[in-house]
Amino acid sequence: MKPIPRNHEKRRFAARSAPDPNEPLWLWGQHAVEAAISNKNRVILRWVATENAAKRTGLTGFEVMDQKTLSKLLPPGAVHQGIAIKVEPAEPSALEDVINRPDAPDTLCVLDQISDPHNLGAIFRSAAAFGVGGLVLQTRHTPPLTGVVAKSAAGAIETIEEIRVVNIARALDALGAAGYHTVGLAGEGMEQLSASVSGAGKVAFVMGAEGSGLRPAVAKACATLARIPMVPGMESLNVSNAAAIAFYEAMRSKQL
Repeated sequence: MKPIPRNHEKRRFAARSAPDPNEPLWLWGQHAVEAAISNKNRVILRWVATENAAKRTGLTGFEVMDQKTLSKLLPPGAVHQGIAIKVEPAEPSALEDVINRPDAPDTLCVLDQISDPHNLGAIFRSAAAFGVGGLVLQTRHTPPLTGVVAKSAAGAIETIEEIRVVNIARALDALGAAGYHTVGLAGEGMEQLSASVSGAGKVAFVMGAEGSGLRPAVAKACATLARIPMVPGMESLNVSNAAAIAFYEAMRSKQL
C-alpha cells in the first residue's frame, strides 16, 4: 500500500475539523456577545457567564458558572472574558437582493478566498468603522463566521451584511452591471488607490488571499487594479490592513 502524502493528510484533517456552517456555534467575548444580543435577528440558544461578567453586562438570564467550566464549552485558547452565547448561524444575503434594492450600499468589499479567520474578523471590524455596507464571500474557500471571526470583529459580524456567492468572477460581473466600480487591490495595479475611487458613485473593492493575492480570473474581472502607495522595499500589506486603508479612502473620497 502506498503511503499517504502529507499534504493529503492535512487536507483530510482540515475537512474533518472544519466547522459546519449550518450548526449552532459559540460566540464569546464581551463585544461579540453584546452585539449578538442586540441583533434582533440573532437566535440565541444558551447564555453563559461567570458571576462577575454577568454583573458587568447589566443583563439577566445568563447561566452562571465558574471560569473553568465556561472554558470547557469553548474551543481551546478562546479568550472569552467570562461570557459566551450559543447561537444559530445567521442567514447570509444573496448578492442580487443586496445590489438591486433601493437602499443598496455605496461601498462593498469582495473577498477572494480569504482563509484566515482573524483577518476576516478584522476586515468586518474595519468595514463597520468606515461605512462599508457588506462583505461578499465565496461559499467555499472562506471560513464560516465562527466565534474566532466574531471575537476578531468585535461584534461587527452582527452589523455588516454577509453576502455569499458561488463564483467571484461572476459576482464581479453582476456588480459591474449594477453600477459598481470594481477595484482590485494588487501590487501591480496601474492606478493609485485614491485615483481609482475618485468620482466613483458606488465602489466594490476586491481583496485577494493572504500571500497569493487575487487569482488571475478574478483580477481580469475587475474594472481596474489599484495599488496602495508604499515606501520602496515594501511590497505588500496584510490583507486586513490593506482593506482598512481602502475603506478609509472610499469614505474620505465621498466626503470631499
